[in-house]
Amino acid sequence: MKEPPPLRKLTIVAKDPGLHLGGPEGPMAITQVAVPAEILAKGPTGYRIKVVDYNATERRAYLDQQDYQDPQGELVDPFACREGETLDDASYQDRLIRDPNFHAQNVYAIAMRTLGIFERALGRRVSWSSGGHQLHIAPHAFAQANAFYSKEDRALLFGYFFGAKGKPVYTCLSHDIIAHETTHALIDGLRSRYTEPSRPDQAAFHEGFADIIALLSIFSLKPVVAAAIGKDGSVLEGEQAIGLVAASKLDPDSIRSSILLGLAQEVGVALEGAERGALRQSVKMSPQEGQALRVSDDEHRRGEVIVAAMMNTFVELWSKRVATLGRFDGDRYNLGSVVEEGAKLAQHLLNIAIRALDYCPPCDIDFSQYLASMLTADREMVPEDEFHYRDTIRNQFAAFGVGLPDTGCDSEGCWTRYANPGGLVYARSNYAAMTRNRDEFFRFLWENREALGISQRAYTEVLSIDSASRVGPDGLMLHETICQYVQRVDIFGAEFKSVLGAERPAGMRTTDRVTAYGGGVVILDQYGQVKYHIANRVEDGKRQRERAEYLMENGQLAAREGPDRLHFSLLHREQMGG
Repeated sequence: MKEPPPLRKLTIVAKDPGLHLGGPEGPMAITQVAVPAEILAKGPTGYRIKVVDYNATERRAYLDQQDYQDPQGELVDPFACREGETLDDASYQDRLIRDPNFHAQNVYAIAMRTLGIFERALGRRVSWSSGGHQLHIAPHAFAQANAFYSKEDRALLFGYFFGAKGKPVYTCLSHDIIAHETTHALIDGLRSRYTEPSRPDQAAFHEGFADIIALLSIFSLKPVVAAAIGKDGSVLEGEQAIGLVAASKLDPDSIRSSILLGLAQEVGVALEGAERGALRQSVKMSPQEGQALRVSDDEHRRGEVIVAAMMNTFVELWSKRVATLGRFDGDRYNLGSVVEEGAKLAQHLLNIAIRALDYCPPCDIDFSQYLASMLTADREMVPEDEFHYRDTIRNQFAAFGVGLPDTGCDSEGCWTRYANPGGLVYARSNYAAMTRNRDEFFRFLWENREALGISQRAYTEVLSIDSASRVGPDGLMLHETICQYVQRVDIFGAEFKSVLGAERPAGMRTTDRVTAYGGGVVILDQYGQVKYHIANRVEDGKRQRERAEYLMENGQLAAREGPDRLHFSLLHREQMGG
């Protein structure tokens, strides 16, 4: 058998079956994407993704599956165009959409592509939260307008339903939904405590962040973006025809209305008709609407606040980059250059959004902390903000009611570096072991518990130690070790003030059981010195009281033990109107 190349191409639906290029009667957006090359078992099944095509509603397994190698061992794309076909052919596209094996390939390829985006941004392998090596994906899991990630099942489960005219709608064919659900699984691997009961921003963050990744990942598919924008004539330069696009299509309002910036067009239309359009189009939210949601208790829509802020950042920066390009007659731009600028910008913002997770506290996150983490992640890689990314991010988040944390930030809005790393005790810890062994790192925390503000009463656990190596635009390497720890203390209401430092909330009885959480992320530099300590402390009385009050109002004060298979299912059913 021949050794496979590093990458292979597989055919996918580029965004959504509801996105038709060039108008309602145009072709769907079908393309090929590069994923790691591997000798796939049937399913397809690889080293990180295992597609299990079982339909629980019909109690049916799809067993007639594709081969991904030919008899000579060459890697093949079984759904590539046959001789005489093109990606835009209606008969070819219809053949793909009707074939459940293509559905299986679609979820495999998009999930692997999303995983690759995370690993390139973070500079390391990313593990699934389940502890296993393979994430299971069921493309036809049940007959329901829903799709969700289940930690307990170690799986992404995609449903299907029938629209008003009896046409089947498969959530497994939406690039947006697949990337969104894969992102849930990846966040859970990186920050496993973000699904626990907390203040409303934490649950909303999971949803908002997943939407950001789903939307921005589309823009690296350049031919699809170019076709979705549409060509307005061309000009010859020698023997080369350069496609042009009218400037009127590229002002901020026109970009916000683009089909590229809405999520799950086909699902949204099938659920509520054409008047609804995309399932979510957060970029159209006004700052006033965002500020209203920011202080509301609707955690499901709350996540749209950070989506709106991030996507308006994208719109503003893309518009400015386009404005620097030269124009052709008729007030038109080079379409290829416009798309190239959008792709570069989307990749930069994806990197910022994903790398920020390393600088986020491991529990009880709020939007202001995520904002500070994004600014910090970008400054670490790009100290000089030449293109004003950080200024724009900070201003857009402020417009939607998300400010910076009250404490812990410098004048630029980044996390303050640890003030006296040399004052910590390193001598009793082995540095080499400390960067890979959780027991050794816990010893370092314990030896420095007073300086780091580690509660001695709480149960403390080191969750993970990860080494990251990233290359900045100047070619310089950034080496860091990211160490997460969490703390937990179980108390009665009578102990709230003495342990947590604040009066217990009104209505809390002395005999009520309360579980309080704290924790932090310690970032070590390449020399093993503490660079950042970003924490939500157990003894932060104001935060603990706010959290307890919110959980009491929502009947969630008692800690939810263990995985909850219905958590994302119920959340997504509400968002889809189910």
